[in-house]
Amino acid sequence: MSAYGLIGYPLSHSFSPAYFEKKFAALHRNDSYALFPIQDINELPALIHPNLAGLNVTLPYKETVLKYLDYIDATAQAIGAVNCIKISHGKLIGFNTDWIGFTKSMQPLLDTKKTYTALLLGTGGASKAVQYALTQLHIPFQLVSRKSATTSIHFDALTPSIIAAHKLIINTTPVGMYPEINACPLPFTEALGDQHIVMDLLYNPSETLLLQKAAAKGALIKNGYDMLCFQADACWEIWQQAYPTE
Repeated sequence: MSAYGLIGYPLSHSFSPAYFEKKFAALHRNDSYALFPIQDINELPALIHPNLAGLNVTLPYKETVLKYLDYIDATAQAIGAVNCIKISHGKLIGFNTDWIGFTKSMQPLLDTKKTYTALLLGTGGASKAVQYALTQLHIPFQLVSRKSATTSIHFDALTPSIIAAHKLIINTTPVGMYPEINACPLPFTEALGDQHIVMDLLYNPSETLLLQKAAAKGALIKNGYDMLCFQADACWEIWQQAYPTE
């Protein structure tokens, strides 16, 4: 029997245990999946035990976990964030499957006859995976952050015209996530229209206030559930493969 789990904080209402337990049952495996709501990434080493074969990583540790890994996959290095850890012979190997999940979830929404520019809300670990995916899809993007930087604009600098001009809007922040369901990360939602695609990486609630406001303006909307499923399946494939650790 192998053990798996999820590290992050907080971890209430996580979809992962039920998702992987269903997978274990379908494969007739006696594996287990646990939540590890650690309040500091420094608690990670104490979690490692001989039966632990893999971990998922979520907010707020996708970037800070890097220093605890023995090896990092080339794509994860390029992204600068890890959401999947394979444990092999006591070694922790980091991967990023978020970009795979995002690509598989977002790509069917895109009209191949159109060109898009994206407004990407947030600059954390999830955002980095989306940035990588958008680059692979040849979609230019504008980062929006709570902090002013040379590579992003501040949320306060958003205007209706900026929002109207970016037909692909992606929220990678936790704003609007349960229990703070009355929060919306995007101002001037009246600038949205039926030419917009709005994706929120959140899945709880299934339709965030951002998605509700976007749908009311005729935009095509999508939450993060399919992305989660796709990235989880990619994690499972990684956990089942052998990787050299020398």
